[in-house]
Amino acid sequence: MSSPSVRRALVSVSDKTGLAPFVKELAVMGFEILSTGGTARTLRDAGITVVDVAAYTGAPEILEGRVKTLHPKVHGGLLGRPDLPDDARQMQEQGIEPIELVVVNLYPFVETISRPGVTVPEAIEQIDIGGPSMIRSAAKNHAYVGVVTHHSQYDRVLEALRSGPLPESLRRELAAAAFEMTARYDRAIADYMAGILQQPGEEAATTSAAFPSSLNLSLTRKASLRYGENPHQQAAFYVEAGAASGTLAAAEQIHGKELSYNNLLDLDAAMGLVREFSEPAAVVIKHNNPCGAAIATSLAEAFRNAYAGDPVSAFGSILAFNKPLDLATAEELCLPDRFVEAIIAPDFDADALTALTTRPKWKQNVRLLRCPGLTDRRPVSLDYRRVSGGLLVQDRDEAGDNEADWKVVTERQPTEKEWADLRFAWKIARHVKSNAIVFAREGSVVGVGAGQMSRLDSVHMAAYKAQERSRGAVVASDAFFPFRDGVDEAAKAGITAAIQPGGSRRDEEAIAACNEHGMTMVFTGRRHFRH
Repeated sequence: MSSPSVRRALVSVSDKTGLAPFVKELAVMGFEILSTGGTARTLRDAGITVVDVAAYTGAPEILEGRVKTLHPKVHGGLLGRPDLPDDARQMQEQGIEPIELVVVNLYPFVETISRPGVTVPEAIEQIDIGGPSMIRSAAKNHAYVGVVTHHSQYDRVLEALRSGPLPESLRRELAAAAFEMTARYDRAIADYMAGILQQPGEEAATTSAAFPSSLNLSLTRKASLRYGENPHQQAAFYVEAGAASGTLAAAEQIHGKELSYNNLLDLDAAMGLVREFSEPAAVVIKHNNPCGAAIATSLAEAFRNAYAGDPVSAFGSILAFNKPLDLATAEELCLPDRFVEAIIAPDFDADALTALTTRPKWKQNVRLLRCPGLTDRRPVSLDYRRVSGGLLVQDRDEAGDNEADWKVVTERQPTEKEWADLRFAWKIARHVKSNAIVFAREGSVVGVGAGQMSRLDSVHMAAYKAQERSRGAVVASDAFFPFRDGVDEAAKAGITAAIQPGGSRRDEEAIAACNEHGMTMVFTGRRHFRH
């Protein structure tokens, strides 16, 4: 048995970011390095002397590497308390060396199950067993052992070790981080296992409509925010592990002051709407509702039309684009009467980025976010809403509607132009707070009534916003018209076609009103409330 004065570090990592320089300095400090498999090869390639764990334990790695550190000489070295006589005696009898430092991170399970087409056996092989076991052993015995689970901790650990053993406060902090990490890891595995419905060899199941008997969420804080919805409220932004490329969590801020709580809410709403379209599209969001949206043959035209939807409300808004933002669009944004809080797009052309960050009066503050996966269609995911004492969970309203289920219920059929505007308006309506009414014309929103207690009030609001632009426009309603008065008011504003789910006891009255006004009406059979 080696001298107890020998310092030992056990190193076995999947993510090798910054590993070699870190371990090289440990070796300079006099640490004996125990390691396994690919980690040992990486360290030897960097010129670091390594003792294989198999040589230390006298037991070879078996079962294709499934068993390599699950051994009493490893866990005895992690859990032993050398200053306790019984522990010291048993360690001496079993040839167990004390281990001062454990550097371990885990197989990329979350990253693996996030890959399209991953099979169940592939996912299962990325469930780490030895890593969590070593981490938990070391974290439990943090009075004697330091446990390092992320490369972001390397510099701080080295700085502390230069002055001697790790201080107790740091060992306790590292242990807390380690238990947090293994808890997230186990939660991801448990959620995945609950969602497996296929047989081995088939593609891994996605969790959508499966609601487990208990729900445990694991998120990591990405940012502390200046405040919440109001300055007297504190706030932070937490993200899911392995967040999909099309999510706000995956977006990168490339310019501007820090994002606020309200900015993030509006950016998420903007992304959800703009990805509805394949044509160049622009969306203007204010207080979680679109006050403008448009599609066109160019991004600049789409933005121009979207901003014109309600230029007064667009002041201080959030913008989203579904194509890389080009110079022509940036030129429109830089006009003197424009002021926006934040812009998100799949990318920004170099000239556009220069214009946006140097020319507008608000250039220093405008928040620019790049999200290459913004238009990716994600599988239907779960939506969480906090209520006092609990959580409401549902499938997100992200699945597309089937136009084969749509029915024209009036005497007159929509014209080709009306069909195009009805489809456009229907996509917008599902992203407007209920009761939602959307007036649209030629691929642009011209009026929105959002969040009113009465659907009739929403029609009045949309008509007020649209003014003369409602002549020849269409209307979309996220739920049925409970009375014909909403149709009558839309007709009075100049609306020629309507789209709604249907399903009211008074549907026939709404249909009759359309026929009287020469309007056409489509029933979709699907409601899109957004509370």
